[in-house]
Amino acid sequence: MRILIIEDDREHGDFICRVLAEAGHEVETAADGASGLCRAREASFDVLVVDRMLPEKSGLQLVSEFRDGGGTTPALFLSALSDVDNRVEGLKAGADDYLAKPFAPEELVARVEVLGRRQVTPDDAPVTRLKVGDLEMDLLSRTVVRGEARIDLQPREFKLLEFLMRHAGQTVTRTMLLEKVWNYHFDPQTNVIDVHISRLRGKIDKEFDRPLLQTVRGAGYCLQA
Repeated sequence: MRILIIEDDREHGDFICRVLAEAGHEVETAADGASGLCRAREASFDVLVVDRMLPEKSGLQLVSEFRDGGGTTPALFLSALSDVDNRVEGLKAGADDYLAKPFAPEELVARVEVLGRRQVTPDDAPVTRLKVGDLEMDLLSRTVVRGEARIDLQPREFKLLEFLMRHAGQTVTRTMLLEKVWNYHFDPQTNVIDVHISRLRGKIDKEFDRPLLQTVRGAGYCLQA
């Protein structure tokens, strides 16, 4: 993917570039909000990675003006401002995701790759069925089958599996699951994810020869055939 990094701290910007480049992505940088907005408008990128505290034009202004001008490229905010109000403010400005500093490199890569695969064109038909190996989900009838076996899921388990299937083959972190499945923008310090992952694994993998739901040690989870 082609990624634009808008970060005024050179050392931090170099670190982000190195992390994303090592993950196989093409990266370009801008050192202030005004030049970053200009570059985002004039070139085609798959993801924008934007620091909130920028000279000349803040990250909030940049993303808001980019959206007002019709820009649709997914944007990820990076910021040391990490409380819930700051996150909500960033999302309301038009960002698609928000990652607090300091962050794990693996989580940055995972979030950027999720955003990059989210883009669709107006001609794309809405997705109504998801499939990973022999596991299939019908979003209209809200049914799940693996092979010939129907799998009964509770509403939260269904939402969790849907998120994992939409990002099949990608590592999704615990923070991403808390935000996207439970709508938590903070860590509630509970084992809610472990409990639901265990239940889900028991339903979609236990009776089958090939497990689909993998634990990625130190990073999160990955659903893949």
